[in-house]
Order: sequence, then structure tokens, then C-alpha cells
Amino acid sequence: MQTDIAPPDGFIPHDRRSPLTEPWEPIFVRRTEEAVILGLQARPAHANGRGFVHGGLLMALADNAMGLTCAHRVGGDRSLVTVNLSLDFLAAAQIGQWLAFETTFVKPGSTLCFAQAFVTADGHPCARANGVFRIVSRG
Repeated sequence: MQTDIAPPDGFIPHDRRSPLTEPWEPIFVRRTEEAVILGLQARPAHANGRGFVHGGLLMALADNAMGLTCAHRVGGDRSLVTVNLSLDFLAAAQIGQWLAFETTFVKPGSTLCFAQAFVTADGHPCARANGVFRIVSRG
């Protein structure tokens, strides 16, 4: 039986939702000067057929965390779209663990933003992501 855990200090409910992430709620966020960090407790709805966290969830939320962090760092009235995304799986994440998606590197340019993120499960690395995002003006 799974027991809910409280999110770590500084995490609050994430206010940005989408049809893709809706079944994965609750998702939490912690904002710093440098990054937008996403987090959630792994639940059965996040699992693959083998019983551990599905790689697609890890990739989608790493993409989200990197994109939000790049937008935060670029600033202004611009948004970003993903043009390239890769993920290296380092270890399996298990149901019940706290997953954190933290962008550790951002290199913004005039049209592209490069980012790297690490996904941890209870503080242990389980994936490394790299993304390239195109900066677009809203409007």
C-alpha cells in the first residue's frame, strides 16, 4: 500500500496544467532565481507494465522543467518550443519515491536556448536530459 508523502520544503502545487499532465497530478513546483523545479510522488498511474516509473513521464516532465526554466531565464514576453530532446536513463524510479526535475544548466541565445536537467528519485539520479528550445515572441 502506498503512503502519500509531503512534498519537500519549498514545493507548492504547480499552477500550470495541461491535458497531458492532468492524469499525473498532483505536480509540485519550486522556483529559484536560476530554475523552475518540478516534483511529484511516483504513483501507480505513473508506472509502466513492469511496475516502475514510465520513461515517457520522465521525459515529458524533464522537457517541461527545462522549458519553464529557459523561459524564466530568457524573460520578457517570449515563450519557447522544444526543437530537440534527449534523455539518458540512469536507474529505475520506483512507485512511492519523490521525483524531482531540476534544470542544472541553461545557455540562452538570441533564437535558441540549451538546457540540461537531472531527474532524481528520492535524491538519487535516475535520468539526465538535454534539450534545445526555440525562443518565439508571443503575439
